[in-house]
Amino acid sequence: MRILVLGGYGFIGSEVARALGAAGHEVVGLGRDVAFGRRLLPMIGWIAADLADLTTAEAWAPHLAGIEAVVNASGALQDGARDNVVAAQQNAIEALIAACEAQSLRHFVQISAPGAAPDAQTAFLRTKGLADRALMCSALDWTVLKPGLVIGPNAYGGTALLRMLAGLPFAEILVLADREIQTVASRDVADVVVMAIAGNMPKRSSFDLVAPEVHTLRAIVRRFRAWLGLPPARWVLALPEWIGFGVAAFADLAGRFGWRSPLRSTALSVLAEHVRGDGAAFERATGRSLLSLDETLAAMPSTRQERVFAKAQLVFPALVVTLLAFWLLSGLIGLWQWRTAAAMIPGTLPGPAGVAAIVAGSLVDLAIGIGFLVRRWFRSAALASIAVSLLYLAGGTLLKPDLWADPLGPLVKILPAIALALAALALSDER
Repeated sequence: MRILVLGGYGFIGSEVARALGAAGHEVVGLGRDVAFGRRLLPMIGWIAADLADLTTAEAWAPHLAGIEAVVNASGALQDGARDNVVAAQQNAIEALIAACEAQSLRHFVQISAPGAAPDAQTAFLRTKGLADRALMCSALDWTVLKPGLVIGPNAYGGTALLRMLAGLPFAEILVLADREIQTVASRDVADVVVMAIAGNMPKRSSFDLVAPEVHTLRAIVRRFRAWLGLPPARWVLALPEWIGFGVAAFADLAGRFGWRSPLRSTALSVLAEHVRGDGAAFERATGRSLLSLDETLAAMPSTRQERVFAKAQLVFPALVVTLLAFWLLSGLIGLWQWRTAAAMIPGTLPGPAGVAAIVAGSLVDLAIGIGFLVRRWFRSAALASIAVSLLYLAGGTLLKPDLWADPLGPLVKILPAIALALAALALSDER
C-alpha cells in the first residue's frame, strides 16, 4: 500500500514509518519540518504541511492522491507558540476522516492515548477523544490504538523526561512519584500498526497498548537510573503536587514562546490521573504479548551518549535562562548607566558618538536577550551573542587594553560567556 503517516518524523511516527517501509509499503510522511524528516527518513516521501491549516476535507484532498491508508501518529501536548491542540488534533483529523470517506479510502489507524474521551479534563485527551469518536462513527475500516507511556531508543517528550529525572546527580526528586504507569515499547506500537494495516487484527476496534506490569513513576525512574549505569540516589525527595504544578506554570509560559517542555501542566495532569490501560483485550484479539519495561530497556543500548543526554537535559534549561538573563541585564544596565559607561570610553569616541555607541550596544544586548527567549530565534541569538562577544572583546582590547589587567576581569569574563553560548548551541536540537 501507499500509506500516509501524519507526524512521520515524530517519536512514534518515525518508528511507524520505518516499520511500514520494512514491511514493503510505500510510505509518505506529513509534517511541518520536512527538511528534518528527509534527514531522519530519507527513504520515504514527504509532504510539507501544518495540520492546523488542514481543517477542511478540500484542504486534504490533494494530499490523499494515490494514498491507500492513513496512520495518524501526530500529536500536540498543549497549546503554544507552535501548536494549536484543537486545530491539529480534532479539527484537522475530523476533516481528514471526511476526506478519506469522500475518496473511498478505507484504512485508517489512529494513535490515541489512554484516558482519551470527549469529556476528558485536558484539551490533549479531549481532542484525541473527539477525533476517536469521529473515526468510530465513520464508514472507514478503522483501528484506534491507545499506547501507555511509550519507551523507545529515541528521546522526546515523556521518555526524554524519564532520562532527565534519572540523570539527576546524587538525588531523586519527584512529583507524583506514586502515580501508576503502564509502559509500551515504541517498536511494539509500530509492529501493531503494521498488523492493523495488514488486516491481521480485528477491524473497527479500539485497543489499549500497555504491558501488563504496573509501575509507579518512582520505580520507572529508578529502573532508568540503573539502565543508564548510574548509582542509586543518595537522597530521595518527594515534592508536593503544588510545587510540580508551579514549575509547570513556568513551563506553560515558556510554551507561549515556543519551548516544548515535557513538564507542562498537561503532562502533570495526565500523570496525576495515572497512565493505565487494559491490555487484555489486545492480547485476546491477537494472541500477542507486549514487551515489559525490563524487556524494553534490555533491547535498547545504554551508552555514553545516553548518559550525556540525560545530564544535558538537566543543564540546558539553566544555560538558556542564564544567557537570557545575562544579555537582558547587560542591555538594561547599559541603558541605565549610560553616563558612567560613556565616561569610560577613551577620547577616540568623544561626546555624542560615545553615548550613541553605548545605547546601540545596549539595544543589541536586549535584542539578543529577547532572541534567547523565543525558541525559533534561539540559534540565531546564540550565534549573535558569540559574534557580539568577540566584537566587544576586540573593541575592548583596542580601545582600553588595560581592562585585561583589571582585577574584576571584565574582558576575561567574556570568554566563559562565549563558551556558555557554544555549549547551549550544541545542545539546542529539539529532536
